Amino acid sequence: MGGTNRTQASPKRGARQRILDVSFSLFADRGIRDVGVDELIERSGVAKATFYKYFRTKDDLALAYLQRWYEERSRAIDEAVKRHEGSETPALLAVFDVFDEWFRQGSSEVSSFLHVLMEMGPSHPLGRASLEYLARTRDQLASIARHANLSDPDGFAWSCHILLKGAIVAAAEGDLDAAARARHMAALLVADRRPLEREA
Repeated sequence: MGGTNRTQASPKRGARQRILDVSFSLFADRGIRDVGVDELIERSGVAKATFYKYFRTKDDLALAYLQRWYEERSRAIDEAVKRHEGSETPALLAVFDVFDEWFRQGSSEVSSFLHVLMEMGPSHPLGRASLEYLARTRDQLASIARHANLSDPDGFAWSCHILLKGAIVAAAEGDLDAAARARHMAALLVADRRPLEREA
């Protein structure tokens, strides 16, 4: 999933998709402010009028980039959890396995929400969008916790999300084992919120 593989768009794809592919790579690698519209247009191989036909501003494109990453991230988490259903390993820990794979692949987009939030600030539309997607991720984690019948699933989701965000920062520092370390701590959280006794 590494963004560096998408820097040059394939001419076989539609114009809007080519713009999205290029933005996904450039925004993930360098942030929003460092990437200009002219560079996006050049690397996408589209005319300026075509770019503005699909995206009125660079911020509109950045919002589409965040939406796309959220969808990819959520789908990957759901698929990993589904693969672990019925196994002895708690499905919640599969979330950390997904991040472990991304970290080892050098996937720069994995830090997108935190990166954009810190770069643009929480009051900027892109910062607010990042906060919204982070909240949706917590909701996803809480839903998984409820399915596992853990106590206080919302509290668990906050704690688990703290571990994930910390792992993202540690991975950015060069710790490729960050997700594995966080996974170990998450296992302790799961044990602490052991499944509730179901009513007969």
